[in-house]
Amino acid sequence: MVKNTLLQVWPIPAFDDNYIWCIHDGESALVVDPGDAVPVLRYLDEQKLTLKGILVTHHHPDHTGGILKILQSLKVAIPVYGPAAIAIPGRTEGVMEGDKIDIAAPRLSLKVFEVPGHTLTHIAYFANMQSNVLEPMLFCGDTLFASGCGRLFEGTPTQMSESLGKFAVLPKNTLVYCTHEYTLSNIRFALAVEPNNANLLAWAQRAQELRDQHLPTVPTTIGQELQVNPFMRCDSKEVLESALRISGETALLTPPHVLAVIRAWKDRF
Repeated sequence: MVKNTLLQVWPIPAFDDNYIWCIHDGESALVVDPGDAVPVLRYLDEQKLTLKGILVTHHHPDHTGGILKILQSLKVAIPVYGPAAIAIPGRTEGVMEGDKIDIAAPRLSLKVFEVPGHTLTHIAYFANMQSNVLEPMLFCGDTLFASGCGRLFEGTPTQMSESLGKFAVLPKNTLVYCTHEYTLSNIRFALAVEPNNANLLAWAQRAQELRDQHLPTVPTTIGQELQVNPFMRCDSKEVLESALRISGETALLTPPHVLAVIRAWKDRF
């Protein structure tokens, strides 16, 4: 018998600041971006969960390094979903924009978004509301962070802007499960961009309180990010004014141009 038909999502800490997300119903589980097998296998054993699949957002080792060891530890084969456009060791199912993944246990339907920027082949998984999901959920890897976005290792500012645009139109109560605890440093930068943002100032205090208690600052929500994340607010007046000041330009005509300026600023902040 299933212990809890409502899905739970639990952060498994890894490395210095990674979160490997475990989605489970009390019996069956999925894990997202398992960069390290050891904490995943330990958590599954402690919670007496059966792993039924792995979701991968992109190819970086801190998101994929534990896949093969996890697979080797299992007695049965499980599907490993990941970007179709790049080879990832252990991946069995290549997925791309618009694909739908239906998983029987834990019962979950996911839509795939292609979201280049951090890498060229980055994808995200979106679960909309259904009977066992209280709010929509977005597993976005290193594309969107709480109050920040991923560094542009492979993609362009235009690609990142378009990828974040796909997230911006999701329901505002969508829970955003990003994969790093970068929030406090992201907030420090966001306050340099928008020092008068009242929502951001309140969030800075709340996030610090969470970290002081050694609690995660994520998941965040799409609605929250639209209020506090400068990379989601490239058309707001204060973000634009800060980008103009930093760049020395007289006009930044498009959100991708603004994002390019503030991402470069963040990289050297």
